Amino acid sequence: MVVEPSETVFNNMMSKVTTLPSYTGGDQGFLNSYYAEFPNAHVFQPDLPEEVRKTRPVPDMERLSTLYNADVGLYMLANKWMVDENELRVIHYTLGPLKPWDWWTSWLLKPVDVWQRVREQLDESLPGTGGGKNPKDELLVKALFLLPLCLVLLCYYRSFLQTRAFCRSSLCDHIRHLYYKIRSNGALAYTGISSSSAGNSIYQFSNDAQSKVPAYLGGVSIFMCFMAVLLALALGLSIVPRQVMPWTGLFLMYEWTFTIFFLLFGGFLHLIYLWGKRMATQAASLSSPPDSLAYDSRKAGHRQGSSCDVAAWYYGLGMALLAVAAPSLPCIFGVTALFLRLGLMVAGGLVLASFMTYASEHLAIRSFLRGFEDRDTARARNICF
Repeated sequence: MVVEPSETVFNNMMSKVTTLPSYTGGDQGFLNSYYAEFPNAHVFQPDLPEEVRKTRPVPDMERLSTLYNADVGLYMLANKWMVDENELRVIHYTLGPLKPWDWWTSWLLKPVDVWQRVREQLDESLPGTGGGKNPKDELLVKALFLLPLCLVLLCYYRSFLQTRAFCRSSLCDHIRHLYYKIRSNGALAYTGISSSSAGNSIYQFSNDAQSKVPAYLGGVSIFMCFMAVLLALALGLSIVPRQVMPWTGLFLMYEWTFTIFFLLFGGFLHLIYLWGKRMATQAASLSSPPDSLAYDSRKAGHRQGSSCDVAAWYYGLGMALLAVAAPSLPCIFGVTALFLRLGLMVAGGLVLASFMTYASEHLAIRSFLRGFEDRDTARARNICF
């Protein structure tokens, strides 16, 4: 729209604003009613030769073609422009929640790439604004990048110190195991826990411990896992600035979502572990001394298992890989249509949800059994968490 300020036209509009109909209830509908001849006006032809233009009468009004209002909503429906893309003058980014300055739209709408390329070519109008950058976001992005890393490194450092203490006490555990085995006259064979097999890890625990697992533990763990995912996604979207570059936003979103999820769900698993220890303590207090001695002998043998749960590594890495692969499927297959992109993402999300359902149930039961078998021990916290 080309507007020439005119007080006369303005006053005329104001006199009709309450009488002319507006199909939108707003200014667009009113303007279409005010300029009633607009739908039948000729289309503006910018490439028309000057000689031809001079031979024609000057029109009172001309309509701009789709070249000056290429609607992204129409592109989304057809997955192509209605005109030659090389001749486009103006791209209109409609679709309210999918504006091009939001980092996530680049992974959904192909025309956003044009906007991002123009953004990267912008000159510096203020210090630090070259290439479409925001100086305030630059400092925030660095802080958001380093904070989860520092938090994870701190957790691993504490786990490392505890694991070293566990390793130093392993010799004493061997001696205790031999002592309990001699006192029990060798009636109980040693049973070590090998964490190298994730698939059959639950069955490596004693039958007594498995019988104590609550029937509802699997369902509760699945619910808590998906609640942790939703909370991690919500917090990630609220923390990451909306107007950062697409790759920066995606990386920060993954970093914060993974960190928040593993802290939340890892904390839940640790509570399940403590619950198992409490259940074992209560069971031991009601058992006879020989039974308690036998349990302690068996428990001492279990202490010789690995301090790092390989099953947790398998499931954690599996979740992370599927979480990365699910949104990446459209890029891998070169799909540009929005609905097909969303369909592939949903399909990948269903695979991820199925894996998380199995993994969360398995890890919760495994944590409970570990706690049940590790009663009254100074065992280090799992370094994998």
